[in-house]
Formats: sequence, structure tokens, C-alpha cells
Amino acid sequence: MTLRIEDYGIVGDLQSAALIGRDGAVDWMCLPRFDSPACFAALLGDEQHGSWRLGPVAGGLCTSRRYREGTLILETEWDVPEGRVRLIDFMPPRGDHADLVRIVEGISGAVPMTTELRLRFDYGNVVPWVTQEGAALRAVAGPDSVRIDSAVEMAHDGVADGSVLHAQFTVGPGDRVPFVLAHHASHLDTKDPVEAEAALRDTEEFWRSWIAGSTYTGPWAEAVHRSLITLKALTYAPTGAIAAAATTSLPEEIGGARNWDYRYCWLRDAAFTLQALVGTGFIEEARAWRAWLLRAVAGDPADLQIMYGLDGRRRLPEYVIGWLPGYEGSGPVRIGNGAVDQLQIDVWGETLDGLHLAREAGLETDADAWRLQTALLDYLEEHWDELDNGLWEIRGPRRAFVHSRVMAWAGFDRAVRAVEDLGLEGPVERWRSIRDRIHAEVCARGFDASRNTFTQFYGSEGLDASLLLIGQVGFLPWDDPRVIGTVDAVQRELSQDGLLLRYHTHADDRVDGLPGSEATFLVCSFWLVDALHGIGRREEAVALFERLLTLRNDLGLLSEEYDVRTGRHLGNTPQAFSHLGLVNSALRLGRGMTPRDIESGITAQVAVPTSAKEIA
Repeated sequence: MTLRIEDYGIVGDLQSAALIGRDGAVDWMCLPRFDSPACFAALLGDEQHGSWRLGPVAGGLCTSRRYREGTLILETEWDVPEGRVRLIDFMPPRGDHADLVRIVEGISGAVPMTTELRLRFDYGNVVPWVTQEGAALRAVAGPDSVRIDSAVEMAHDGVADGSVLHAQFTVGPGDRVPFVLAHHASHLDTKDPVEAEAALRDTEEFWRSWIAGSTYTGPWAEAVHRSLITLKALTYAPTGAIAAAATTSLPEEIGGARNWDYRYCWLRDAAFTLQALVGTGFIEEARAWRAWLLRAVAGDPADLQIMYGLDGRRRLPEYVIGWLPGYEGSGPVRIGNGAVDQLQIDVWGETLDGLHLAREAGLETDADAWRLQTALLDYLEEHWDELDNGLWEIRGPRRAFVHSRVMAWAGFDRAVRAVEDLGLEGPVERWRSIRDRIHAEVCARGFDASRNTFTQFYGSEGLDASLLLIGQVGFLPWDDPRVIGTVDAVQRELSQDGLLLRYHTHADDRVDGLPGSEATFLVCSFWLVDALHGIGRREEAVALFERLLTLRNDLGLLSEEYDVRTGRHLGNTPQAFSHLGLVNSALRLGRGMTPRDIESGITAQVAVPTSAKEIA
């Protein structure tokens, strides 16, 4: 049975993650990193492409599940005729190697349990060689080796039968049966496994200690903290980069071809990430993210990319895996992302804006960082008016996208403010002149006076949800009639049952050059929350925000998109952009609340913060 995307939860160790379904199956896991080949890939095929089911012999979906409060420890429970049983899943923060720990806990009765483990390396393509290693089993294929330790003896059927590792056992009240899967490079000796119960205590302490550093105390604390934990789970700890999602090729349309690999780090997330981190008190994470950003973009400004590998690598070639049919037959399955080679002018502005937010938040000014920024400005000065692919990575013809030019304006605006407000050195008069020229051109060529709205690109008949950011970045004040008109137009023309599409895929002769369509894009609806609040429609903003909270799955997770027709999550999951939108909207809506407001859940009528400095 194919599970819905929202039927999956995530556990992780700050370098990789596993997706675990309501049926107790691990159907996606890449080792040793988020962007490594998957060893469990049933999510994009079936169990023969790699899966680890652990649950009652009777099978079926769980009765309930939850994360332990303040942690990324997943607890899944089944009530079956024989009794009640709990499965505890987690990945201890990475030590020498990656570990996935699963503990079966008997609660009542005597519940027959089964485990079926099919390791398939290289995205389900390679069946490993399985051998006995003392009391453990070892599966090896090429560079990968996995050791499996369990409290019950697991049989294996050999390569000829697909190397299925399986066992059946019964648990009663108080029984705790651990399983530990540990990944190593195959040329290294295996090490003793982690002790499951000690690892559980350490993992619980780690997450609760981390989230205790949050300074957010608003009325949506549960949702904000779950989103922050999810963002932390998507962080690649060795470098500070944040993966856009833990998966590849989950479709934007069931049966369609809009399937992309999101296991990399996008620069445009910088401003949103920094805003969320510094706004909730996580200054060290913000500092680590900025350090990653500076390393990744170092070099010739002309070579700036829109995304990088989690370690900062540049080459992310896109190719198709033919042996995986895709989620519910939604092919092709893509590895890598061809958009890495696109020109997206907004990225220069968003990088400059993100570093400006870091300065405003109190992160120390770095001389090398400022020299890099001035070099980026030199490049932007010569290229801001070029046609590009836009922030949505359009694969059709390049256009003069309004958002790209607005963000180019923001890059020069932040540089002017750095000189004027912070005393940094630079050709401020030249930067101010370019900033004003961009502003005048966008207002003249990107605004449709007959409709009282900015458009997706110069001369476009379509709209774009990114136009909602015009007020947020300060290009025009929130009370400007052109901003209000744009908010109204976007809400009216891009709405599906009150949620927003990014743009109409059929507009302007199929602007993105791709077949098919897509569902509502969740971060765009959070941008609408911010825009409604900005133009003074606060009650409407709160109502939309609280509706968006109901779209989270039972574990508080959001994917990239939501299909209002079917009520299903679509796109890669969990999606960092969606959770960043949630956190930042909560910060804006909650700014200036009194303790009584917070207790009663009533939003104060306050001004919207427009910078990380105000949020912090």
C-alpha cells in the first residue's frame, strides 16, 4: 500500500535522515549524508527498492504517533487484538558513524511482531552481500557497509532471494527489544554498536537542551518549536548548511514530471533562514549558516550559483534513475538539479540581504565578508538588467522577472545602508544611483496600471506570489497603493480555496516551459499572511496563518505543496522553505503582544517588523 506523503515522519542525526511511515516502515534513508545514494528507496518505488518494516504481524497503520515533546524521537503505537505496542525511532546526533535505533516496547498483552529489512544500496539498485559477524549481521556493497545488531536473531535469505533480513518475536508489558543499524565505509573495521537505551537518553537530552535555547514565547509556540526542530534536523552539522528537504523527486503533481532533487542548499533561503534563527534566539546556528554562505560563495562573483552541495561543492549534475518508477508512478526520478546552472539575478540580492540581516542582528562584521559583498555588487552592477530564469527556476525562456530586479534593488539598498548606518566603506553614491535606477525601471515597466498590480515579468499577463515580498524587502512601503493593489491581485488571481499558487503554469504561453501543473505552494501562503498583516488586515492574516497550521500532518510537518482538491501534501518533504515561512510569519504576527494577548491567543494590533533587528 502506497502511503501518502504526509504519512511519513522524519528522524535524523544532523547529517542524514530517515522517513518512517505510519506502518512502521523506513522507506527513505540516504547514508552517510542527506545527498548520498539511498539505501532505503521504497518511497520512490516499492519495498524491493529498500525498506525496513517493523510492526505487528497483523500489519496495518498505527493507531497513533507523536514526537516526544521537544525532541526528534518518534513514537508510533498500535492497538491490536493481542495488546498494545510502541515503536521508538531515533538517530543519535552523529558520532563516528550514522546510527538508526529502533526500540520495540510492549505496553499491554502479548503482541506478535515482525521485522523485514531489505537493504538496497545506490537508490535501490544494488543488493548487498550479507554475512554473519558475531551476533550481528553485516551487509556490504561497494563503498557502503551496514551492521545490524538486534536483541532477536534475524535470519537472512541470501543474495539470491534478495537478502531479506527477517524475524518474528513477541513482546509483553515492559519488554524492550532494540535494533541498531550502523553505517560505515566498507574499507573500515566495524565498531561496537551504540547502546540503545543510553543513546535514547542522550538523544532526548540533546534535543530538549537545544530547543530550550528558543526565545519564542508567542501563542503558537508548539508549531514554531516543531518547525525549528525540523529545520535543525535538516541542518548538515559539519558545515552549517541547511538542506531544502530530505528527499528527491516527490511530485508536485501525482503522475507528473515536475519532480526535483531538493537535498541541497539554496542561497535564496539565506535571508529567510537568518531571520528565523536570529528571531528565535539561535545566534550560533545563524553564525554557522553565515560562515557556510561565505565559504560557498567565495571566488569569482560571476560564478555565483543559486545552490550548492551541503559541503559547498558546486557540481550537482542532474540525471535520471531509470529503475525507480517514482512516487505513485510519478517519474522521472531525478538525482542532482540542473537548475544549478541557471542565471537567477535575485540570488545576488538575496545573498547581500542575508548578510545585511546578519549585521543587523548583531553578528560581528567581518572585513573579508564585506570585501566579498563589494565584489558581488560589482558584478550585479553590470548584470542586474539581464534576462534570467527567476526564483522559481523557470525552464522556459529567460525573462525580465520583477522579483529578480526587486532583489537586485535590495542588494544595492543594503549596501547603501551599510555605509550610511554602519560606517562601512564603499562607493555609496554610485550604489545609490544604481538602486534608484532599478527602482524607477521596475515601477515603470513591471507595474500594470490598468490592473493596479506588479506583474511576473515585464509585459507579463500573469502574476507571481513572489510579488508579495515587495513590501517585505522595503522596495515600497506597505501602505503604497501599488503594494496594496498587488496583494489584492495576487490573492484574487492565484488563490485556490484561499491558498496560493506560485504562478499560473499556463500563463504567458506556459512561462515555465514544463508540462502539467502543480498544487498550492505553502511558503507563498505564508508570504500572504505577512503581506495581509503588512497592509493592516491583521485578523485576516491570523485566520490564514491558523488555517495553514491545520495543514501540517499529525507530527507538525509540512511538505512543499498542498493540493486543496485532494487534501494531500505534495512535493519534497519536510520542506525547509515551508517551515521557515511558518516561523517568520509567527514572529511577525506575534511582535508586540502583551502577556495577556499571548495567553488568550489574541493578536495585538502592531506594526510589522521589516528587519531581523526589529524581530530580534
